[in-house]
Amino acid sequence: MVEARTWTRDDAARSLLGPTASDDKYSRGVVGLRTGSGQYPGAAVIGVEAAWRTGVGMVRYVGPTRASDLVLHRRPETVTVDGRVQAWVVGSGTDPAERTDAETAALRGILAGEVPVVVDAGALGLAIGASAPLVVTPHDREHVRLRSELGLADAGPDRVAAACETARALGGTVLLKGAETIVATPAGWTALVASGTPWLATAGTGDVLAGVLGGLVAVAQAHGGPQDDEALGPLAASAAWLHGRAATVAAASLGPAGGPITALDVADSLPGIVSGLLTRR
Repeated sequence: MVEARTWTRDDAARSLLGPTASDDKYSRGVVGLRTGSGQYPGAAVIGVEAAWRTGVGMVRYVGPTRASDLVLHRRPETVTVDGRVQAWVVGSGTDPAERTDAETAALRGILAGEVPVVVDAGALGLAIGASAPLVVTPHDREHVRLRSELGLADAGPDRVAAACETARALGGTVLLKGAETIVATPAGWTALVASGTPWLATAGTGDVLAGVLGGLVAVAQAHGGPQDDEALGPLAASAAWLHGRAATVAAASLGPAGGPITALDVADSLPGIVSGLLTRR
């Protein structure tokens, strides 16, 4: 059995970097999102919101017109033209069956580059064979499909061992979402994150997680962080911790037993969690 370390508040705090007096919007980190679709434009809005609230200096959004219009309505500070980024988030709110050949080619180009990529939802199948440093973010059902495409056997009940095996076969970091989120790197580094709440099981919260992770990676890259898969493991675990804690705080604000929250409620809680961790540092 593979042992995974439990990721803590102090661990997450070590992954955060606050702005300095010498920073500008570029040096604070630029994250690009190629997410959303005509069918699911809200995923773009949610992911962009989460990335902004994690502390990046700029968010670029590249996607369908309807999604882009909604992003600008919610966050007019978002830049909606392609350009230099330090991390990508792709796939949230997309359906591979509806993706055009041109879009597939664009995503493959990103995955063949040197910039780290967070691969979510509809783009997970494209991660196989990618050369860019990457983190894939499947839930359990998506993980089963990804393993099948990688030629791996049924995962069995040990989610940690399965995530480690997938990471080795993929050559990238796996963030396996769930009540207990597992993070595994190709070399076998593993972490378990359990900072969330059952109220987190609602539509769009995975898009929040993808945006948070993209933001953390972009900030780390802007400060000279290493661009390899092993460095992405702690960042992925910290993103999962931030995501779970923000959801817990949002739900707890409704009463002792918690209460129904939406994805944007989770995003709205992020700045306070980030501030608290920076203070802890």
